Amino acid sequence: MKAAPAQRAAWLLRWYPRGWRARYGDEFTELLIADITERPQSWTRAADVMRGGITARIAGAGLGGCSLADGTDQVSASLVSLACCAAVFLGLGAAIWSQLTIGWQWSAPDARATTVALVMLSAAMLAFTVLAAAAAAPVMWCVAARVSCGHAKRLAAPLLFTAAGVAVMFVGARHFGNGWPGTGGHAWARQGLVPGGVAAFCWAATLSVSAYWAHPAALAAFPAAELAWMAVSPVAMACVVGGTAMAIRRAGLPASVLRYEIRLGVAACVMMVVFLSGCCAWLIDGGPGPRNLFHAGAIDIAAAAVMAVALAVAQQAVRQALRSGVTPATR
Repeated sequence: MKAAPAQRAAWLLRWYPRGWRARYGDEFTELLIADITERPQSWTRAADVMRGGITARIAGAGLGGCSLADGTDQVSASLVSLACCAAVFLGLGAAIWSQLTIGWQWSAPDARATTVALVMLSAAMLAFTVLAAAAAAPVMWCVAARVSCGHAKRLAAPLLFTAAGVAVMFVGARHFGNGWPGTGGHAWARQGLVPGGVAAFCWAATLSVSAYWAHPAALAAFPAAELAWMAVSPVAMACVVGGTAMAIRRAGLPASVLRYEIRLGVAACVMMVVFLSGCCAWLIDGGPGPRNLFHAGAIDIAAAAVMAVALAVAQQAVRQALRSGVTPATR
């Protein structure tokens, strides 16, 4: 039994984002019902709706076109996409960096590419920390101002998600960081390049980025608490990123803050290029090193590929934000 035209129109409408449906859904549904009644079977209609829905979702994410009437909303969407891409990039990048720091604690690499890579990655990680702090400060100030003005109910859910995720990540990484494999490494001249406490924290925070997921038998030998942490930590990180994204969209950042965040976004993309270049130098020419301490596995290659995609999307988000009406040159 074929579905009624109204039901089929409702299915097709789901290709479009919620905001678009709320604004144009009723009128578009009527057009779809009329077209389905006239042409019950049409693959071109389905293709056009799917293409339009995907385009609208890309525009709604601040990655292309313009689906939002307010320029500040459009820039906020672009910045949220940038933040999500940066989170994916840093999550995988921190896993690679922490892997290299473990080998660095035990022995000097025998390939110059590995040394250069670790220096580049360490400098980029420091820069990312500074940029994250610089980006978070005005956002936290704006959110606090909105809460004090009576918008606490609207911001309660995203703030709760963010706070819970941060608490879980901090407590869990501090606890499991005590088992860092770099502890007790043999001292050598440049061993102190990376502080052990920082490396241990990053290692514990990114334990879920592991090739052991593809080897269930080996994974089953892990302690139950560690397995639980490997499953929980990505969820906690998703809460941090998702909560922060919701807070940014709901807080409605002023144009001056948006211009400031765009500049930081450009700097973040530059540092992502530096970081990825260091990763590629290690993957291409680093070699396994002494006692296989710097071996690059399939998980590292896959992570670098995902990081490249995240970088490309982040750059597109920045370009779209710069094209909007809220730029340093126009206001």
